Amino acid sequence: MKIAIIGTGNLGLSIAKGVLHSNGATSMYMTKRNVESIKDFESYGNVKVTSDNREAVQNSDILIFAVQPAHFGQILEDIKDLLTEKHVVISTITGFSIAKMESIIGSNNYIVRSMPNTAISVGKSMTCVCANEMGKKRIDLAKAIFNRMGHSLEIPEEQMQAATVICASGIAFWMRLIRATTQGAIQLGFDAKEAQELAMHTCNGAASLLIESGNHPEEEIDRVTTPMGCTIKGLNEMEHQGLSSSLIRGIVASFDKITEFKTK
Repeated sequence: MKIAIIGTGNLGLSIAKGVLHSNGATSMYMTKRNVESIKDFESYGNVKVTSDNREAVQNSDILIFAVQPAHFGQILEDIKDLLTEKHVVISTITGFSIAKMESIIGSNNYIVRSMPNTAISVGKSMTCVCANEMGKKRIDLAKAIFNRMGHSLEIPEEQMQAATVICASGIAFWMRLIRATTQGAIQLGFDAKEAQELAMHTCNGAASLLIESGNHPEEEIDRVTTPMGCTIKGLNEMEHQGLSSSLIRGIVASFDKITEFKTK
């Protein structure tokens, strides 16, 4: 596949790394206003770095846009005359609807909205996707790209904002939980490096258990809780202090904020 990453900031760079590390592109164009910080990527051999979005579009089939929302509309205006039946437009831009994209480039283009997270750079992204009517013919292609870098799920467009909170903001939420576990381990006597190692690999193991088994979290909790044991004692104390409630309230607060952005 000939892929262009239009806008190689933090997310665009993560996507580029994920694609390259999974050998997911026969060629790749990476665009950025100032290309000096990404010049090293040309050492891959099949990568071209440029500040010219039109050049990238002309030489690619899959166009993944990871630019600032305020710039996206103008960028689409600038390249729309180059779009052909070979192009698949994949947007990662929060809050930029399919209808708005269609109003600029037309509904006769393959348009896919996606919401990956920064774990895409290590092949572990949870990416949600949706598409316009034309784009539905290419949704499996988009999912195949993102599945090389984690897991993807097709959802209705109206759930994309919620997916942004759960999957994109969710990375930060889980990082904070891992940090808290690390702090607890330090208090119990481990040094900082050991504490983080224990916390992050235990978190990885917990997620892997659910992914591999398909079990509900409570089923796995039941496996490690014994009557009057230390695990149930700790879990109950966390619930008394509002663990589940605070997580849910934080998720809802983030969703309220992203909804506020949309209405402004």
